Amino acid sequence: MGIRFPSVRGGGRGHRTPRDPDHLAESDHPADYDEHAVRVTGAKGEAAGVRAVLVSMQRALTSMGPVRTAASLFRLNQRHGFDCPGCAWPEEPGGRKFAEFCENGAKAVAEEATTRLVTPEFFARHSVAELSERPEYWLSQQGRLTHPMVLRPGDDHYRPIDWDDAYRLIADELRALPDPDQAVFYTSGRTSNEAAFLYQLLVRSFGTNNLPDCSNMCHESSGTALIDAIGVGKGSVTVEDLVAADLIVIAGQNPGTNHPRMLSVLEKAKANGAEIIAVNPLREAGLLRFKDPQKVRGVLGDGVAIADEYVQIRIGGDMALFAGLGRLLLEADDRAPGSVVDRRFIADHCANFAAYEARTRAVDLDTVCEATGVCRAQLERVAAKMAAAQRIVVCWAMGLTQHRHAVPTIAEITNVLLMRGMIGKPGAGVCPVRGHSNVQGDRTMGIWEKMPESFLAALDDRFGITSPRTPGHDTVAAIRAMRDGQAKVFMAMGGNFASATPDTEVTEAALRTCSLTVQVSTKLNRSHLVHGRTALILPSLGRTDRDIRNGVRQVVSVEDSMSMVHLSRGSLTPPSDQVRSEVAIVCELARELLGPDHPVPWETFADDYDTIRDAIADVVPGCEDYNTRVRRPDGFQLPHPPRDSREFPTATGRANFEVYPLEWVPVPDGRLVLQTLRSHDQYNTTIYGLDDRYRGVSGGRRVVFVNPADIASLGLRDGDRVDLVSEFTGADGRLQERRAEDFRVVAYSTPVGNAAAYYPETNPLVPLDHVAIKSNTPASKAVVIRLEKTWAG
Repeated sequence: MGIRFPSVRGGGRGHRTPRDPDHLAESDHPADYDEHAVRVTGAKGEAAGVRAVLVSMQRALTSMGPVRTAASLFRLNQRHGFDCPGCAWPEEPGGRKFAEFCENGAKAVAEEATTRLVTPEFFARHSVAELSERPEYWLSQQGRLTHPMVLRPGDDHYRPIDWDDAYRLIADELRALPDPDQAVFYTSGRTSNEAAFLYQLLVRSFGTNNLPDCSNMCHESSGTALIDAIGVGKGSVTVEDLVAADLIVIAGQNPGTNHPRMLSVLEKAKANGAEIIAVNPLREAGLLRFKDPQKVRGVLGDGVAIADEYVQIRIGGDMALFAGLGRLLLEADDRAPGSVVDRRFIADHCANFAAYEARTRAVDLDTVCEATGVCRAQLERVAAKMAAAQRIVVCWAMGLTQHRHAVPTIAEITNVLLMRGMIGKPGAGVCPVRGHSNVQGDRTMGIWEKMPESFLAALDDRFGITSPRTPGHDTVAAIRAMRDGQAKVFMAMGGNFASATPDTEVTEAALRTCSLTVQVSTKLNRSHLVHGRTALILPSLGRTDRDIRNGVRQVVSVEDSMSMVHLSRGSLTPPSDQVRSEVAIVCELARELLGPDHPVPWETFADDYDTIRDAIADVVPGCEDYNTRVRRPDGFQLPHPPRDSREFPTATGRANFEVYPLEWVPVPDGRLVLQTLRSHDQYNTTIYGLDDRYRGVSGGRRVVFVNPADIASLGLRDGDRVDLVSEFTGADGRLQERRAEDFRVVAYSTPVGNAAAYYPETNPLVPLDHVAIKSNTPASKAVVIRLEKTWAG
């Protein structure tokens, strides 16, 4: 039985699945789609393999053609090529493979380097109202934006605008604000280090710290917890550490879809004798078995089993799991003193261990089993592996960071590693795996609403400006400010804000209150259609595009998930001579907004990116001699005192055991706890296609994965159609609801009481105020819902 194709608003009754999931022509319309196209065939037990190669090439050839495919894919992630516009997984040091990319990396390149174009003629044919009815997938498949476009009050079509007029329009709106804090400047992770540094310099020169970014919605909880615990909000390991580890724990992460090149590193670790423990509510193919298509056994053989132990945990039970493991490790050390707890490391480098030990010894293991759904035998088995290991790395992603108690959960993981002395030790440490390419670099370059005084002082000293000191808005606070009329101009440097953020109806209404919305973009997306009174689309170069200024080819730099900084060199012809680099857009806007007498040399920066890197070297810690070091074959690694020298730049000067009350997510009677997730044909809000091959779903996205026992207990059947209704208590203490319509129930191996469905279709279910403690990250991985049957399958 099929389902209707998703509405971009979270509804869906009028939109159906296209017959051809690989491409939607401009002439296609939702009314032409086959409403019975969704197929469910069952989950796979392995990732990658020959099928991944075939899909990669098919998508690349369809979007780019053979010449651009060859010119792009074989420069992807190479030393003299360009960095993948997808995930932030690092390259392995030393020589690179001939094909240094994964299936989803190939899809990301195919999306960006497509030969399809969105021209002014396209906008003349399609009104904003018409485009608003198209699915997100259809919008992204139309191709690259070629010209700056404006939507003026009263217009129903975007129209071309000259670049100078666009800059003047933005500058006039910004200067008309009574307070710079009434402007919001968003950034996605795609931005290069150079563009990010200049963007925050422009924003602070204008007079605000309103610099929300996509980190606020993904790994903000990681940074918050790690800064408190070890003083640095980044991971402490390298690829070499993972390969050298003898135990790797992967919690709340699906590498087979979200970071596929990680599987090659895990395969090497396994070959060196490492054991891997997977902790995840769903049994994911990439955590079960990996078939490397560049090896004979990956093509003809069975590949490599990944998880030696699979802990299928209940949603939100991770804090309880690591608290229970902490108790069992303390008890193991009681039986063999000094064999498990590294008391020398604790005495020399840590604070607050006594409070942690007292709290942890009091943890009730029956409560842990209830909160996690993990039996006592498996809990003890995992603890025994952690007690025996000499080099432990714990990896995690958004499955841990998007909970109300995300910061305490990550603190609990860090506590266990500190107890075992696993920070600042080869083959051991914390490994938050970042999602979007260069999202970590953006933060290093100053894209944060709360940059420390040391950074702001260095910025002021270098450029002769006065940066504001009042903290700005993060993403959730920015939505509230627009909603409440306290912010009137919104500018996004990349990304798809309307589809990436929670509480879709509230977010869209907030954006529509603005006097001006500006989107710097490579492709058409939902955010172009959720606009203020006036709206601009400014087309930018992508990672794959050649960037030439005054006859000289420019290069940019990025930072990966393990703090390696390296160059990225686009090589393809841009889609239009009207498309400009993000660096040029920022510099040209700054000249118009701040005037020719502003002390920052914007024109010099726009013409020579080496001069930007020289400025970065003067301001950003760890970036000294940037231009020289970034040109090394593998770039350079930023300093990390806990990793490098067991120095901890915290308030205490030591690594801190952080003690929080134990939290988990109970399941109310007759309800389920929903986690939002990506399909395998998706990267963040970009929908590559309508197949989730590893989970056995094809032809559509409006599905909800539910345990068969829950399906029966709720009086449903596999294949039934339901509305998802989230329930939460509002600020006034009253029960409130959000609704997403028309999902097909799919029986799946999830813990009892839990469910899963794709975002952005489920973003309308996540209340704006449902956020993590301390980090303010939307808690999209734990939403209480009920299922309302609409008709039987």
